[in-house]
Amino acid sequence: MKAERTLILAKQDAIHRGLVGEIVRRFEQKGMKIVGMKLIVPTKEMVGKHYPDDDAMWAVTGERTIETWKEKGRETDETPLQVGKRIREWNIKSLTGHPVIAMCFEGYHAIEVGRKIVGHTEPRQALPGTIRGDLSVESYDLADYYKRPLINLVHAAGRPHEAAREIDVWFKKEELFEYTKKDFKMFHSFE
Repeated sequence: MKAERTLILAKQDAIHRGLVGEIVRRFEQKGMKIVGMKLIVPTKEMVGKHYPDDDAMWAVTGERTIETWKEKGRETDETPLQVGKRIREWNIKSLTGHPVIAMCFEGYHAIEVGRKIVGHTEPRQALPGTIRGDLSVESYDLADYYKRPLINLVHAAGRPHEAAREIDVWFKKEELFEYTKKDFKMFHSFE
């Protein structure tokens, strides 16, 4: 079985709160190795590639958001696509022009495990023991009230094709490194 790579972003709130080391620690403790890491102030163009302008994807995001609103008794005249596009713009604005630590980790099941390490997208729903569950109390309600995206410390790629695309957005090939991590064998062998 081959190890896979995932993209993790420590967003500006993680940087300003001094939590980058804690984020790295949790991935390393799980046995993943860092194959790329850098501090970057992303441009709007770069973040626009990270959040691609895909109407189908943003319509689904809008549908989920509207369903959540309905459960809370909130109505809207907006279409799912309009809601999704607004969320995309908020996300782009929140990452553009602020320092971000981009990290590429490698390990078995890195994408699935990475999502579990960071926890639910809404920190209020994230379980204790996860990055978001331990270090944030942000909610969709707060984001909606302040008309902004969630402030949730990190981004973690969700699917293999997303991870591959996102890694290409944040890293050049020469910025990713191959090496043997000494403790990798300890995590995956009885020798």
